[in-house]
Amino acid sequence: MASQDVIAVGGGGGDGGDVCDEGGEEGGDGDDGGGWRRLDAMPGDPLLLVLGMLDYTDLLRCGMVCRRLRQLVEHDALWKAQCRRYWLVRRLPAGVASWRECFREMFRDLGRYVGCYAEIKGAWNDLEKFLGENCPALLGNLREGILESVLDSLEAQVGIQFPNDFRCSLRIHDGEKFLGHGLMGSMKISNHHRSEHLLDVETAVMGYTTRRSLEGCLPLTFCTRTALSQYLDMSDKGGLHKHEVFYPSAVRDQTDYGVFDLFLMGSSFTDWFTSYVNNVVTGQYPILNNEIYKYTCDKDCVAQTGDITVSVVTSFLPEFSSVNPPHYFFTYRIRIEMAKDALPENACKLIRRFWIITDANGSKEEVEGPGVVGEFPTLRPGSRHEYTSCTTFTTSSGDMEGYYTFHQLGNPEAVFTATVPRFHMVCPPLRLAQDGQLKE
Repeated sequence: MASQDVIAVGGGGGDGGDVCDEGGEEGGDGDDGGGWRRLDAMPGDPLLLVLGMLDYTDLLRCGMVCRRLRQLVEHDALWKAQCRRYWLVRRLPAGVASWRECFREMFRDLGRYVGCYAEIKGAWNDLEKFLGENCPALLGNLREGILESVLDSLEAQVGIQFPNDFRCSLRIHDGEKFLGHGLMGSMKISNHHRSEHLLDVETAVMGYTTRRSLEGCLPLTFCTRTALSQYLDMSDKGGLHKHEVFYPSAVRDQTDYGVFDLFLMGSSFTDWFTSYVNNVVTGQYPILNNEIYKYTCDKDCVAQTGDITVSVVTSFLPEFSSVNPPHYFFTYRIRIEMAKDALPENACKLIRRFWIITDANGSKEEVEGPGVVGEFPTLRPGSRHEYTSCTTFTTSSGDMEGYYTFHQLGNPEAVFTATVPRFHMVCPPLRLAQDGQLKE
């Protein structure tokens, strides 16, 4: 029996397995005395069921074992499953004769991305669907994917190799146009408005070649108002880990421009992009006036006092923060609502606020004052008021909690308080320039 033509399906020992033997003798009734039977005597359906559990590489290997398996491996239903698994193709493209041919054509074009394409393409599909339903202008700003040959040329131009997952994303969408709001999230407070666009690769390469202070780092995003960018590390310099995505934090007295602290946003392009998309499509990042706002939403951060409900979302602002000296800037957005079924005579006016602010070391500060950000909002049944404010810590995290004082509109002597739930603010993980270590 030729060993290259043998495959055992199932267990060994007394029960043995099934053998595909094209080169040997038939051996009587197909039993070799140890419980082995010819594989080509088995029905096709159970074999197809087993083959359907394999990936494309194992299918191809099985097809080289014997004629019987080669015939089964060519079964089109197997390749339909592979097309769904690796390329997310659910309908046979026009002009393509079979699912096996579809897989072959996709692999010929995108084979180098077979390990990451489904995850990256799946994230883009989810994001496109969400944008079409909620932010059609952002969907319309997406650029078409870029050719493989162009990516090869750009790599040769700057002497670097893009990570495969980043290249894969560029094949699907080459960033976005600089029109309107940015795809990669916004934040607004007072007269500051940040909106990050996802860069096309040619613009990103220009940033890679001109930013001496971030040598070896490729910009992924850019805000035209604040010049803020997130970067993809390409070099392992300055204590960085290759292919991490980060916001840089400048050291104020820095003299070595190749070494800097950073706020880590992703361990890889895939981690960074898919986590962002997940926050968008699951509603973690709210949509306000057709912009995606990068607030952290804790659904438990809600407090109800009588007819008044207070909820809070928070965000870290890297553009106003630094690791050395320690200065961490956060903004928070608070919604105050009165229940629709509240009695009309319970309409009220907010007159004071009180806060207990606690840093990561346990140091507490109490703050109180009139109104909120200079306003004294009134609430009636079914109405709400929202406002944005900010705070800073010398530690990388902290908490706030407190209450608002109201009086009824029809009776200023009727004063009551409504609880503001404790809300936690924390900056992304830090990587320190001095030792390259990650600090949560």
